[in-house]
Amino acid sequence: MTKRIASRDNALYKTLARLASSSRARREQGAALLDGPHLVTAFRASGGTAETLVASESGYGRSEIRALFDGTPARTRCLLSDRLFDSLAQVATPTGLLAVVRTPAATALPEQLETCLLLEGLQDPGNLGSMLRTAVAAGIRQVFLGTGCAFAWSPKVLRAGQGAQFGLSIHEGVALAPLAARFAGAVVATDPHADASVFDLDLTGPVAWVFGSEGAGVSPALGTCATVRARIPMPGPAESLNVAAAAAVCLFEQVRQRSQQAAELPR
Repeated sequence: MTKRIASRDNALYKTLARLASSSRARREQGAALLDGPHLVTAFRASGGTAETLVASESGYGRSEIRALFDGTPARTRCLLSDRLFDSLAQVATPTGLLAVVRTPAATALPEQLETCLLLEGLQDPGNLGSMLRTAVAAGIRQVFLGTGCAFAWSPKVLRAGQGAQFGLSIHEGVALAPLAARFAGAVVATDPHADASVFDLDLTGPVAWVFGSEGAGVSPALGTCATVRARIPMPGPAESLNVAAAAAVCLFEQVRQRSQQAAELPR
């Protein structure tokens, strides 16, 4: 059954409006708001069932939106008048499609740690989302967020991540130093003053990549857990790289080395 809603007094619309406008409401309800066909497609590919699918009346008239709206598993579906839908939209140009999904419940930290990201104090949602997207592209599955990081399921992080969250095991509010201390591989932190270049490291084994806040960097407590510090060579006059760009350089240097190692193995 698809509900058609045109009144601001409708209970479901009021719930959607609270989720769209309040990070507190999203956290309390354990919900995330996906805006647009790309995020809904990524969610559907992950095998999930949406709590609520919402389309605008004009959006439902477009074949792409209609196919996703009709074909994505959901517990509730509703069509909103364009006026109501536009009041919920998270972007300047409404996409015509929204989905409310459950955010993963907190779980125990895994006993087996793989190559992963340890992120501390990353408050900028665009940077965090970009790093999650890069992690998925580089084949990383585990991401651990310490205190002070943006909420991984906020609308801005979701948009920047382009659905990367659905391909990752994300743990939030983690005490990173104890986790780094028990990591069996190399714990690598970038440092512009380090002697070693990231391109000179052996990155073919497991690596826990440590990245800190955009302004303050890695805290002393977490920094002491790094077994390796390395710089990214910058021949130009820039003082530093954006943290998301730095992460991309490091992760894809590891991808390059592992690909080269695989190509050199006897067949």
